[in-house]
Amino acid sequence: MSELFPRKQVMGFVFSLVLTAAALTVYFLDLSFMAAMTVLLATAFVQAGVQLVGFMHVGESEDRTMIYMNIFYGVAIALFTIFGTLLILVWDM
Repeated sequence: MSELFPRKQVMGFVFSLVLTAAALTVYFLDLSFMAAMTVLLATAFVQAGVQLVGFMHVGESEDRTMIYMNIFYGVAIALFTIFGTLLILVWDM
């Protein structure tokens, strides 16, 4: 019976709830802007990793290296777009 219980998904769900509660405490603790943004960004990236590995089963398929490469390329393109926009529109370069 224990092999039928989705232990990995339940642990991922609980960990996601803990990360959400940690991010919610930023509001109630009235942290400074830099501290709040650091906590929020850290919890967001960890929670994205939990979602990818725990619920989307990224590491369980045979072509996981290609999936990880596609995630890396997507993040790289997003960062280039964000920083390119900041470079042109905000920083006047």
